[in-house]
Amino acid sequence: MNITAFSGIDAIDAREWNALVRARYPFLRHEFLSAMERNGCVGESAGWLPRHLGAFENGALVGAMPLYEKHNSWGEFVFDHAWAEAFHRAGLDYYPKLVNAVPFTPAGGQRILARGQSAEITRALLRGALELMRRGRFSGLHSLFIAPEEFEMLRSADAGAEVVTREDCQFHWHNRGYKNFGDFLATLKAKKRKNIRQERAKVAAAGLHVRRLDGNTATPRDWRDFCGLYEGIYERKYGRPAFNLAFFREVAAAMPEQVQLVIARREDGEAVAAALMYLDDRALYGRHWGARERTDCLHFEACYYQGIEICIQNGLQLFDPGAQGEHKIARGFTPTRTRSLHWMAASPFTHALRQFAGAEKSGVAQYMRAAWRHSPYSDAGEQCSAR
Repeated sequence: MNITAFSGIDAIDAREWNALVRARYPFLRHEFLSAMERNGCVGESAGWLPRHLGAFENGALVGAMPLYEKHNSWGEFVFDHAWAEAFHRAGLDYYPKLVNAVPFTPAGGQRILARGQSAEITRALLRGALELMRRGRFSGLHSLFIAPEEFEMLRSADAGAEVVTREDCQFHWHNRGYKNFGDFLATLKAKKRKNIRQERAKVAAAGLHVRRLDGNTATPRDWRDFCGLYEGIYERKYGRPAFNLAFFREVAAAMPEQVQLVIARREDGEAVAAALMYLDDRALYGRHWGARERTDCLHFEACYYQGIEICIQNGLQLFDPGAQGEHKIARGFTPTRTRSLHWMAASPFTHALRQFAGAEKSGVAQYMRAAWRHSPYSDAGEQCSAR
């Protein structure tokens, strides 16, 4: 098996790459990664340099690993600033490092593409990445937001390097076979059910027209309006936005059925808020939100309730609305563990990093137990024991 590194996704055949993506997971589709590279969302200026690996047998692609050289920790959502500071204090270089993830996308999913989910191909790609880590003198290899079905295979792989496991918590919604939004509400405690109805009523009373569009039905104006709202949020809160209008329009054109744009307009057509989501064969992923002004409960409507309705209508099992946010609990989202793996090059900090991760894991478990106590579901205890 031949493992080859590429400095751009377009050097790899799109059909062969996509054939290895399970359930049409949107963020590892060749079109999605390519649009980021072509439109400047990743690259030297963003601190995400593509170093993708391909595994070939007889000239055919049988496995791949999305991989990036990082010179900062921007857009990862598994925070390692304390690790970088410790290296700096000891006179060691933490950057550059290698990251196996989707840039600016804290959504769990496939991280190794392997034909038939082959353990042999997975190990070969992991070893190839670790060899690149050693030859390039990177401080470590970090695989972020790993799908549960892939995590144990990667963690237990005999890779010849020390690995540290980190955990965190997000809040996800699970479809329990609901036929409509009312079915979902019926599973909630009476007070939570009443609150959600009141929140949706407030948005309706505000005189806004909320529409759901996909890549086929969204117009150039819709994308301009959405991008302006999205960029406004970044300018007010975060600085430079990670994505741009050219990226959004290219992805919408390339994978239109996997794009869901929720946009709220006034009667005169002015866009006041919008949310962008992506879906695959089993899940919906909330990604971006923007608003021109504050409208009571509109964020909950656009980012959560519309997404729940999309899941029910399309038979999707999971709604991952994005990172963080205890406010999601009252709206039907429950604690879900996320995990990442970190293979570190030889350093004096291996033991300390393990201790750090162990304490973090205990804190996350405690946090999740506390969060479950606030579950809005009438059978919260049963749901907690099933997770």
